[in-house]
Amino acid sequence: MMKTAILVDGGFYRKRAAFLWGKKTAEERAKELQAYCHAHIKAQNSELYRVFYYDCPPSGGQAFHPYTRKNVNLRKTDTYNWTEIFLQELKRARKFAVRLGVLSDVSTEYVLKPAVVRKLFDGSISLEDVQENDFTLSMSQKGVDMKIGIDISSLAYKKQVDQIILISGDSDFVPAAKLARREGIDFILDPMWANIKDSLSEHIDGIHSNWQKKARMERANIQETEPKGEQ
Repeated sequence: MMKTAILVDGGFYRKRAAFLWGKKTAEERAKELQAYCHAHIKAQNSELYRVFYYDCPPSGGQAFHPYTRKNVNLRKTDTYNWTEIFLQELKRARKFAVRLGVLSDVSTEYVLKPAVVRKLFDGSISLEDVQENDFTLSMSQKGVDMKIGIDISSLAYKKQVDQIILISGDSDFVPAAKLARREGIDFILDPMWANIKDSLSEHIDGIHSNWQKKARMERANIQETEPKGEQ
């Protein structure tokens, strides 16, 4: 039986899952991810080698909020607690390996949500209409893409698996995907229905997303804009 490793870009998965299926508790989101990965294994009729989950621990520093004009202790926020619980749930899950990068403190800041920025520029709201919850915390990850690339290379060179499924929408994985394919690995991309560049198709062996989108998205035929939230 074919052996499959699933690699999950955590930041990408959390945003897409929240967009597609709504916000959930940390425990619910962790169980959802496990079910999502196992659905891939069932669809491929393969044996699960391991799920590698890549993310960053929550920031416990401080960030200045432009609306309140105060520093926010991020360790006391709901996002910090949610992320801590979520990661602990995954660490306890069978055949899950959590790979953590680091967050750049320099680029951690509160910024206006994209939807609010669009409304400001199209004139539907003014600066006086902006509220505290119109801001979201923006953070930059370091080391996550590198860890994904290293694990893809290691799995391929050591012949530990026959297939790799990458849950991501990023094109940074292309060099590692090309290497894996040269080593005979069947490389599948799951962008969770996000739009990807047409040129990516030449560097992978297939695209497959599990389950279904929310019916409201399909009925409305709306352009997808991912929220910046953590949950």
